[in-house]
Amino acid sequence: MSKTRVYELAKELKLSSKGLIKILDEEFGLEVSSHMSVLEDENLELIKEYFAELEEEKSNKNKKKKEIIEKEEIKDYEEYNDEYEKIDRKKKKKQKKDKKLQVEFKEDVKQEQAESKIVYIEEGITIKEFAEKLNKPVTVIITELMKMGIMSNMNQEIEIEKAIEIGMIFDIEVEEKLLVEENDANDISSIDFEDKEEDLELRAPVVTVMGHVDHGKTSLLDKMRHSRVTSTEAGGITQHIGASSIYVDGKKIVFLDTPGHEAFTQMRLRGANATDIAILVVAADDGVMPQTIEAINHAKAAGVPIIVAINKMDKYEANPDKVKSELAEQGLTPEDWGGKTIMIPVSAHTGEGIDELLEMILMVAEIEELKANPNRPAVGIVIEAQLDKGRGPVATVLINKGTLNKGDFVVSGRSSGKVRAMFDSNQKEVKKAKPSTAVLILGLSDVPEAGDKIYAIEDEKLGKKFADRAAQKEKDEFIKRTSKVNLDQLFNKISDGEVKDLNIIVKTDVKGTIEAVSTSLTKLSNEEVKVNVIHGAVGGINESDVMLASASDAIIIGFNVRPNQGAKSQAEAQDIEIRTYRVIYEAIEDIKKAINGMLAPKFVEQVIGTAEVREVFRVPNVGNIAGIYVTNGQMQRNAKIRLLRNDVVIHEGEITSLKRYKDDVKELNQGYEGGLGIQNYNDIKVGDTLEAFIDKEVER
Repeated sequence: MSKTRVYELAKELKLSSKGLIKILDEEFGLEVSSHMSVLEDENLELIKEYFAELEEEKSNKNKKKKEIIEKEEIKDYEEYNDEYEKIDRKKKKKQKKDKKLQVEFKEDVKQEQAESKIVYIEEGITIKEFAEKLNKPVTVIITELMKMGIMSNMNQEIEIEKAIEIGMIFDIEVEEKLLVEENDANDISSIDFEDKEEDLELRAPVVTVMGHVDHGKTSLLDKMRHSRVTSTEAGGITQHIGASSIYVDGKKIVFLDTPGHEAFTQMRLRGANATDIAILVVAADDGVMPQTIEAINHAKAAGVPIIVAINKMDKYEANPDKVKSELAEQGLTPEDWGGKTIMIPVSAHTGEGIDELLEMILMVAEIEELKANPNRPAVGIVIEAQLDKGRGPVATVLINKGTLNKGDFVVSGRSSGKVRAMFDSNQKEVKKAKPSTAVLILGLSDVPEAGDKIYAIEDEKLGKKFADRAAQKEKDEFIKRTSKVNLDQLFNKISDGEVKDLNIIVKTDVKGTIEAVSTSLTKLSNEEVKVNVIHGAVGGINESDVMLASASDAIIIGFNVRPNQGAKSQAEAQDIEIRTYRVIYEAIEDIKKAINGMLAPKFVEQVIGTAEVREVFRVPNVGNIAGIYVTNGQMQRNAKIRLLRNDVVIHEGEITSLKRYKDDVKELNQGYEGGLGIQNYNDIKVGDTLEAFIDKEVER
């Protein structure tokens, strides 16, 4: 008994699965439910015979056509030889005439353009910008304004009415360019548009691998990627930008990396929404787990097709039927049980089933008919974003439609800027990124939110307005007034009924930490108090954070970041509490104890001085020594030291040496210069800040 699946036969016949299903319906009257349907026995033989006859008929037609062409060519060659010279003479005569007409046409166009030139300007345009639009020297425009009694320089703004008058002097029509209407301007998505069907082109599928933390999804993802890396690819495939691409039979597949820990559930949900196909990894020796169910629900909510990879098939305890049964209970019925869910037995260890899994991804992508228009301003989604210590705000962006170019002005929420550089998953710099391409971009003003859309906007001024509006909207949403809160007195205030909401502002050095903290802290809410993370961002604690805390009665929690001097002073003046931590669980424990009235720290950190790095000296056999100027307090030889760069903690350690000129000293006071060495640490740069601190014991 012979049998084969629809997609396998389609591949053999060099047809798409969709095209074959249509032929089976129209020519044979077969109702085929999907590409996974099985064709067998007589039906399969009839279908193969049908296509064989078509191929033979096509071959005979081509043969006859070739014979006719050969006969005609002999006859035509003699006639062509006679006519060639006549045709050539006519052609040259026509070209001469066409060239003359083209010159006349261009002159007419130039004359028409000169007569009807329209220049569009917007409110706030400077005299210099206006002169450039009119293609006139700036001195000429200033002279005309002087004639009107207006004294000004090239950097001042020109009124729309005056610009229109000056345009009339030069026979140029000047019109005001109207921006997006105010009611639409708050929503940047209003500048996006739906593409015409004829402009759409096929694009690569974007795949997210999801599943329980211990079921081998990272190993499987690595196996799929590295199974397709050739020895000629320098460095292979890297994961540094949170996305990577591979090629299977010349077709591209893009993989997104998403975290698996429970605290990052929201990030994973965003990952599912940014993807076309979800690979659900379930261990054959373990079965469906709570995180497996979460992943299924996220993929379903996003309307994403699911392919199940039953992993760890090399294990003795592997029981794929048990896995299929448990998945069927969650609404994923295997296709070999009469359902529609593709389930592939695989092993990340041995490589079993990897090729079939990749083939299934391409097949599902084909059926989904994934398309986008590459010839338009780019629209994408921010996959990851963080503050890079050396490069400033960086973001991994997945392009959904259009093409992002180096130099484009982009906006994502309150963040905006020109794309200064773009890098692919191999950390190679690129100039363009087409649909279904993930790139790391530099040049943003701020760290955007993971999951936010990002837009390329040709009008830079309009883009900045969108970013400003987003920032203002964010600030307005966070302002809620109650009474000042301090963790030490929190339990008493809760007991007295003063606190119903505990508002927290979170600042971190890494974007992912915000998601983890937000989820963990909100779970601390009880019947008496609700914990709200009202704002989270990457970077040092600044005056803006203190203002927001004051307006919304929040406490500020920092992870691996510090407040700048302005924020410290403002917080002290307004009685705003700032707490900084090295690890997440310490903050969660502190707030849990404060809510339950048990907060009693044994040690508190006390900052005793700050200094600015003004020089860096290389000392043989010792390493780098910081030439410092003490700006506040004092540096003490027995204190611990913290190195900050842009208010972000880069390193914490011990002081190995403290000198005033050539002399060793125990302390260096405010206003003095000296040299300071940090134990086993050399990454010191001019402009860094050094913070000396001690752990001070307090009574319980």
